[in-house]
Amino acid sequence: MGMLQRLLNLGRQGKMKAEIQAELESHIQMRTDDNLAAGMPPEQAERQARLRFGNPVALRERTVQSDAALELDGLWWDLRHAVRQLRISPAFTAATVITLSLGIGATTAIFTLVQQVMLKSLPVTRPEELWRIGDKNHCCTWGGYTQDGDFTLFSWELYRSFRLHTPGFENLAAFQAYELGLGVKPAGSSQQTEPGSGQFVSGNFFQTFGVAAWMGRVMNDSDDRENASPVAVMSYQVWKEKYGGNPSVIGAIYQIDGHPFTIIGVAPPGFYGASLKGWGMPGFWLPLATEPLLNGTTSLLKIPGQSWLNLIGRIPPGTNPRRIEAELRVQLGQWQSSHLADMTPPEKESWQQQTLNLTPGGSGVAELRAQYEDGLKLLMAAAGCVLLVVCANLANLMLARGLKNRQQIAVRVALGASHRRMIRKALVESTTLALLGGLLGVGVAYLGTNLMLHLAFPIKNEMAPIQAAPSLPMLLFALAVSLTTGILFGIGPAWMTSHAEPVEALRGANRAVGGHSRIQKVLVIAQASMSLVLLSTAALLGKSLRNLERQDFGFDMNGRYVAWINPKLEDYKPEQLDPLFRRIQDRLKAIAGVKSVSVALYAPMSGQAWNAGIRVAGKPEPGPRDDNQASWVRVTSGFFQTLGNPILLGRPITDDDTGVTPCVAVINEAFAKRFFHGVNPIGGHFGLTKSKYSRTYSVIGIARDMRYLTWGLKEPNRPMFYVPEAQTVSYDEPSELAQEIATHYLDNIVLWAPGNQQGLEEQVRHALREIDPDLVLSSVDSYPYLLKTDFAQQNLISTLTELFGALGLVLAAVGLYGVTAYAVEQRTGEIGLRMALGADRGKIVQMVLRGVSLEVGIGLATGIPAAIGAGWVISNQLFSVKPWDPPALALATIALLMAALTAGAIPAQRAASINPMQALRTD
Repeated sequence: MGMLQRLLNLGRQGKMKAEIQAELESHIQMRTDDNLAAGMPPEQAERQARLRFGNPVALRERTVQSDAALELDGLWWDLRHAVRQLRISPAFTAATVITLSLGIGATTAIFTLVQQVMLKSLPVTRPEELWRIGDKNHCCTWGGYTQDGDFTLFSWELYRSFRLHTPGFENLAAFQAYELGLGVKPAGSSQQTEPGSGQFVSGNFFQTFGVAAWMGRVMNDSDDRENASPVAVMSYQVWKEKYGGNPSVIGAIYQIDGHPFTIIGVAPPGFYGASLKGWGMPGFWLPLATEPLLNGTTSLLKIPGQSWLNLIGRIPPGTNPRRIEAELRVQLGQWQSSHLADMTPPEKESWQQQTLNLTPGGSGVAELRAQYEDGLKLLMAAAGCVLLVVCANLANLMLARGLKNRQQIAVRVALGASHRRMIRKALVESTTLALLGGLLGVGVAYLGTNLMLHLAFPIKNEMAPIQAAPSLPMLLFALAVSLTTGILFGIGPAWMTSHAEPVEALRGANRAVGGHSRIQKVLVIAQASMSLVLLSTAALLGKSLRNLERQDFGFDMNGRYVAWINPKLEDYKPEQLDPLFRRIQDRLKAIAGVKSVSVALYAPMSGQAWNAGIRVAGKPEPGPRDDNQASWVRVTSGFFQTLGNPILLGRPITDDDTGVTPCVAVINEAFAKRFFHGVNPIGGHFGLTKSKYSRTYSVIGIARDMRYLTWGLKEPNRPMFYVPEAQTVSYDEPSELAQEIATHYLDNIVLWAPGNQQGLEEQVRHALREIDPDLVLSSVDSYPYLLKTDFAQQNLISTLTELFGALGLVLAAVGLYGVTAYAVEQRTGEIGLRMALGADRGKIVQMVLRGVSLEVGIGLATGIPAAIGAGWVISNQLFSVKPWDPPALALATIALLMAALTAGAIPAQRAASINPMQALRTD
């Protein structure tokens, strides 16, 4: 828009200069003719004429400057006149400004999320120089020497190889690809350990991003050496919110997971690390070298086949990233070839097809962007539709207002006012209205952004890196939208009313506005069409959300709760875990109202599960293209009973499945179908990762399929199996053994407590405190609440689209009412004549409603195909809903028809109540 305006200004200035030059040449020619008539020779006559007028360039510039001053003065007077006109029409002004504020505020609120989630760079030094190795978002670890497509996660060994052999990087940093649950308390304090979040990072992490400490210092490579004293950097948010901004934290020793760490610095405000998430932002950054200290036998640091790090590096200006990418690919191949002996047969077949990509890293690892990108695009389009409906509505209001004042405009035109001046006057008024609406819209945007954050992140999270407070980009966007909106809804009415014929307008002839009436009807039709699209989209998304929430999850959610713990926080040893969980089960079962308790690595729909490649005894090694993946969790006895998940064949896991009995597993229906192909699997054997482990587990039961993961909900249930907490597999490889031990640290307690259990969380907290005062309980959540958090994104999109649909419907109804009421006013004489000739009130109502029905009918005829097209566009957002869903489309159509009937009935009744004699006398 700015470029277009500059081009228009340049064109106008060129035209004005040409006119001035032509007029100047005309005067010179007349003076030359006078000199010739006085007897001067032709050359001297022209020379004297030009000397008489002086320097033509200076004269032209003085004229232009004078014209510009007049323009500015005219704009100022037009602005004053516009404000005066708006003040004497408070109802019109209030309605217009409120309507604009809703449209601009909604669009600005969506842009705020778009800007912070999709467009925002990390708050670091020169983010444009940062490049990430990898192009996907993976959580949390990846076992083996190949990955799904391109390499995105990296082991510590591969990171060290890249850092040593890639001189193109000024710095290359590594950081953990997932949040780390921590138990934190000041050393020597008697207070209970508090839950926290952290991240292992390389020593040059802060240096790579160009981030200095707010207080103290950041870590460096010397802190990331084996046997170095454990140190940590605290985030500014944790320092302010949990420790009150106390400067004494610098140099203080804190117990982190039971180990002493010295706090060496506080990160600057606004720095949340290198990954943008809506939850789990790091409160502490710890050196990679301390990972074995905290994880003990489950450490991943020295295991080359365990990828768990994201990598981002800084490339100096002028360096070609593609050259570095080629070097990295060569190094990846060399590293993989050095581990051929450790690869599985499928990896040996596919490792040479592996590659990696270097991608811009100024935004870090944008997990939130990947999660919300499609939804935010949809909401931005919906907000844009609402804004267009607002523009159409206000264009109708401005046009009706301009036509109502057409006699005044005609007088001005007759007295010499130019069409350009009249257009400018109308545009100044519409732009003033838009700016007032935009100013109020900033407040609406602030409230709207708060609403969206509440919907997007229902769990209270002070660490969320998204703020609702107005920012400079938000204010600039609101200003740009306001100016654009003012021009959009003002230019058409300004042009049409300023070009009315003065004679016709002064006569008061209704035929002078017939074309304008058609334009008004076209705008109403467009409003109806866009409103139908919004309503249909809202109905589709609402039905999709209901289908998600009401689907068959395979277990009974009534009276089921999930308690969140983390035994790692108090440094429990693997051999202590099974007795701990037995005590937890026994103690929690004693709570009044609790019928059953089980502990699991991850509960269903909690967001996580482990994955592994399956090897079935007696079957050949799977090929590189075979899908042999399955999810699995470790559970204690009573798990299936607690969840109400039936065992279809065989038996469940019980207390008899101990560390001295053969390893057993319960599989789900999908697992049986994929890996046993209709053969009774009870008594069959399978294992993980390699054929030599294919007889690890004996199948003892088949459980009904459960929805366990929070993604892939459109796909069939994944193969899944469940193994006892008390049993451990003795793997030969350190990496496999480390993972096996890590899975014994169960994080979720599932409780079955029917009825309305008041104070259940406090009772669970008290019971756990009796078992171990330092055993941290994060929360106890019911499954309805858990689903609310799981489907927060879908709820956000559905709720906002419904609000936009309702707003669009109201605006369309208001627009239809305004046009119909104006048409009735214009046809007062005709209606009076019809009634004088015998037309009854019913026929008058029918006549008015017939016009309403025609406009809405045309809107439906154009809106229904558009709504179906919109359904196809958002099909990836729908769950068990067709893009052309007839009930949703019918619901949207009925809503629009009801609103149109209501909007048209009021002017129709008013028309039917016209007094024929008074109408004829007025006309």
